Amino acid sequence: MHKGVFLLPNMVTLMGMFCGFYSILASVREEYMAAAIAIIVAAVFDALDGKVARLLNATSRFGMELDSLSDLVCFGVAPAVLFYMWALEPYGKIGWMAAFIFVACGALRLARFNVHADGASSYFSGLPIPAAAGFIASFFIFYNHLLGGEPPFGGFIVLLGYLLAFLMVSNIRYYSFKDFRHLRRKPFGILVIILLTFVVIGSYPEIMLFGIGLVYLISGPVGTLMNRRKPLQKPEHTDGEDHEQKNNGI
Repeated sequence: MHKGVFLLPNMVTLMGMFCGFYSILASVREEYMAAAIAIIVAAVFDALDGKVARLLNATSRFGMELDSLSDLVCFGVAPAVLFYMWALEPYGKIGWMAAFIFVACGALRLARFNVHADGASSYFSGLPIPAAAGFIASFFIFYNHLLGGEPPFGGFIVLLGYLLAFLMVSNIRYYSFKDFRHLRRKPFGILVIILLTFVVIGSYPEIMLFGIGLVYLISGPVGTLMNRRKPLQKPEHTDGEDHEQKNNGI
């Protein structure tokens, strides 16, 4: 600390924290659409701060701790307040306990991430807290776009909160998108596909953001089930190879 701190990546982190704080204020004022958008913008800043730090060779323990604190505000407290104010408040203790479980499991997820330092791996252990918060925000935007601002049945929201909380503290693997091999030279068609993807998302953001979040949410359990169902592969030998091995005393 006596040598100072890196300004640019930490400022990006603080901008994300500001978005999370604004989301909480917007939820209290019942401006739920603004609160959901602020969470998604905070997720963009969260994705940028680490990459900025690595590109500038400005990574530090201070930056990692600040990022975790910012994540708890932006992706733990802010989405819990959004869901509670929007749909869970009429259900009393059941409602605020569901919101608290989401925050608590998000904090446990962040603590486990820091202790095990699994950020260098290609996979996360458990659903990342930004993805859980992004799913809540995108679900609200999707639901509001299709059915208006009236909240759905509160029991469904309670179950959704518990499901997301469980996935965050589980050992289910989720792809981390931190493998930089995809940044190498690729065929020209890949660039066209990426461009078309951005065009589709920009044309229907209310639907596409929720669709992307849903696909990522179920990718972990589906991948886990597929890996468990793969049979163990044993080396196969022909009869001639087995006979030759026996003759050689193997």
